[in-house]
Amino acid sequence: MPRDYDLDKTLPTDHQRRPEYQQPDDWMRAFLKVAQLAHVASSRDDQPFVNPTMFWFDEQNHRIIFHSNLAGRVRANVEYNPKIAIEVSEMGRVLASNIVLEFSRQYRSVVIFGTAELVEDNEEQRRVMNNLITKYFPAMQAGREYRPITDQELKRTSIYAVRIEAWSGKENWKERADQSDEWPPLDPKWFE
Repeated sequence: MPRDYDLDKTLPTDHQRRPEYQQPDDWMRAFLKVAQLAHVASSRDDQPFVNPTMFWFDEQNHRIIFHSNLAGRVRANVEYNPKIAIEVSEMGRVLASNIVLEFSRQYRSVVIFGTAELVEDNEEQRRVMNNLITKYFPAMQAGREYRPITDQELKRTSIYAVRIEAWSGKENWKERADQSDEWPPLDPKWFE
């Protein structure tokens, strides 16, 4: 990175190391609809914290929904500093190379930067929680297979809506990592 690089004047998604892997907005929307696990990064003072969680992409409002305990590290961090990052990824095979810096892995990912807000309206809480459950269990329905969420249950959880302010999607799903012709080729067994 150049010494005169000013992080305060750029978006966190600027200056991609591998721009050829970058994906358009439609790709990110489609990926977030089906991806299974998010890692939410928050911080307080000098202590970063990462929490894995299920999530729902609220495409209409361009935000990510997740929930956690009523009290705990995520809630305390978001109240202190609502700026967070979310990483969602899918991993494939590891890819061998004959040069160290080209060993790689197949992956798809979206990194999101935004501001978390508590969802406090009871009807909105019910709506987003139902959509979260529907994402993971589309054949199940509240009131049929499971009891609808109660007011008491809503009082025991923190539901967050993260407005997406910047995002970056990448995909590297090549069959082979780059190889060098300056070194003997790898045995084909490494590509199976």
